[in-house]
Amino acid sequence: MTPELRHVCDIDVGVDAIRDLGPMPHGRRRIIPILSGTVKGERLQGEIMPGGTDWQYVRSDGVLELEARYSIKASDGAEIIVINRGMRRAPAEIMDRLSRGQPVDPALVYFRTVPVFEAPAGPHQWLNESMFVGTAARFPDRVQIRVFEVL
Repeated sequence: MTPELRHVCDIDVGVDAIRDLGPMPHGRRRIIPILSGTVKGERLQGEIMPGGTDWQYVRSDGVLELEARYSIKASDGAEIIVINRGMRRAPAEIMDRLSRGQPVDPALVYFRTVPVFEAPAGPHQWLNESMFVGTAARFPDRVQIRVFEVL
């Protein structure tokens, strides 16, 4: 069977500067604080709460793996936890420009995520009951993610 996708929302996340911790056993470790953001869509609206973090490492083959943890305060006041794992890859010169905070055309970068939501009982409970995928783009001061439910 071929899965179908249904758009859930667009997330625009403001991020701080990269903290590069240097080489670690799994690769070059980086931490990026999540500052704020917006969530807009027919099925989910709200704001990204400050205090989240994107933990990344750059593998020896140049591929970046990430795990971002943050929360969404939905428009009705419910707080929803997000754990968003992803992968970003592009030619080395493009990845280097992204690491230096320079603008890069998102079409040149493969950036996909798998968000997992933890929502309280009530109108957002459906987020606990499906799988989701996202396409993403990195800009110097933010990340944009289009989230889709896998049907």
